[in-house]
Amino acid sequence: MAKFPEAESRFLRNVFVCRRCKTKIRAPNLKVSQGKVSCRKCGRAVLRPVRKK
Repeated sequence: MAKFPEAESRFLRNVFVCRRCKTKIRAPNLKVSQGKVSCRKCGRAVLRPVRKK
């Protein structure tokens, strides 16, 4: 797969991963940093950015 900026921003922008159950969630950066977004699966509000491969 070719790597170009448009594709990376589409797949990785505003995507976070729950630290407990490893579920992916798409949410705005500001809400995640304020703790207003929680995981749908386990309910925890501790999220990390998804890693680039």
